[in-house]
Amino acid sequence: MSAERSTADNTAMLLIDHQQGTMSQVGPMALEEMKANAISLAKTAKALGIPLILTSSQEENMQGPLMPELEEIAPEEFAAAVKAAGRKNLIIAGVTNDVCTVYPTLTALRQGYQVQVVADAGGSPTRVSDDLSIRRMEIAGAVITSTNSLMAELAGNWTSEHGSKIVAIAMERMNQQ
Repeated sequence: MSAERSTADNTAMLLIDHQQGTMSQVGPMALEEMKANAISLAKTAKALGIPLILTSSQEENMQGPLMPELEEIAPEEFAAAVKAAGRKNLIIAGVTNDVCTVYPTLTALRQGYQVQVVADAGGSPTRVSDDLSIRRMEIAGAVITSTNSLMAELAGNWTSEHGSKIVAIAMERMNQQ
């Protein structure tokens, strides 16, 4: 896998099933931390013009509706075809990592995409299932990262236009914690 840096011009972001019911099933990480990370990712994508694709499933069942904060950030976006985004780098975060993140990541890697999985913007019901699914994605070629690291990569230069937008989002997140 190439180590090409993800930029606003070559990347699309997929936030998979950040639904209220599903998020309550995540065990090892604090719900509010995961939620804040997902919101920061969505705001970063929107601020930089990165295509943002949101998915949800079985909203009438225990998964529940998509986080309303994400719908507010990207109301016009929906589960669109990744190919339509026209980007070769994908940033993926999902709830849960052991179901919703691992299989789209493995599929994208097989199709030739470069994938970064933002591990702290998702989670799994248990630490073991989370660790094993993260390990499986990494072995397959995904880069495993954190929200802060990804935001720094996308900023590139903190004094640039993108950098200043991301600093504002990061500061907002820090002030909420």
